[in-house]
Amino acid sequence: MDYIVLDIEFNGRKFASELPMEVIEIGATRLDASLQFVDEYTAFIKPVYFAKLNHFIQKKTGIPQESIDTAANFPKVITDFLGWLDRSEKVLLVTWGGEDMKRIILDTRMHKLDDAYWMTTPYFDLLKGFLRVKGLTNDVSVEGALKELGLSSEGAAHRALDDARMTADIFKSVFTELDFSKTQYYKDMYTNAKERRLIKNAIRLLRSQKLEPTWESFVEHVLKDKVSLENPKKAAEMRSYFEAELVKKVESTPRPPKSSNTNQDEPHQ
Repeated sequence: MDYIVLDIEFNGRKFASELPMEVIEIGATRLDASLQFVDEYTAFIKPVYFAKLNHFIQKKTGIPQESIDTAANFPKVITDFLGWLDRSEKVLLVTWGGEDMKRIILDTRMHKLDDAYWMTTPYFDLLKGFLRVKGLTNDVSVEGALKELGLSSEGAAHRALDDARMTADIFKSVFTELDFSKTQYYKDMYTNAKERRLIKNAIRLLRSQKLEPTWESFVEHVLKDKVSLENPKKAAEMRSYFEAELVKKVESTPRPPKSSNTNQDEPHQ
């Protein structure tokens, strides 16, 4: 088993455009089963949309525009990267959060390439693993985790290969405490974080309005004019989340103590 610690950088205008965000840099480091460094991979990618780096991304990453202008396109780079990955007989991808897997898969599909490798290769979200180990509830950055562990932060933050190296240092530091039963496979999601929070609070919200918390009442009184359910996959996912949350609420409701039929004051016959 080799561990591939992966990081990507991407460009675009997430909230100001309907055009997709695109991967512009991939960085990865390979650790063997003993967590020893084997080799690493790095490449820039020339995007289809927004060929010019936006100011925020350029300032955040420090990536020169010239490096993007002269880079190969996504199909060429991802083919090279898959070739590099195939040097390992068996791998576990390690990421800091779930965004890296999502962005690679979305770009793979955008270019009409086969996404089978990414959908069938297990990955471990080290951010969630780190939070569990430390008993934290709020997300932390790679730099924050390094500081928490007393590790030095070398390289440039928000550059793919340097971030992969630093993430690998975190992985090695907490490896024996990680719960690898939380290893997962990428799953398409049709809801966003805001919608999932809405679902999480739905039962309490409906009850505060003296309404029975059913899917139908949720759609009518909570989702109306807020979220479109035209996509059947999104509707099914939201309903599944709602029903799971309803079960959780029922299970967490305190039950009244059982009454006893024994009257201790009654004299024995």
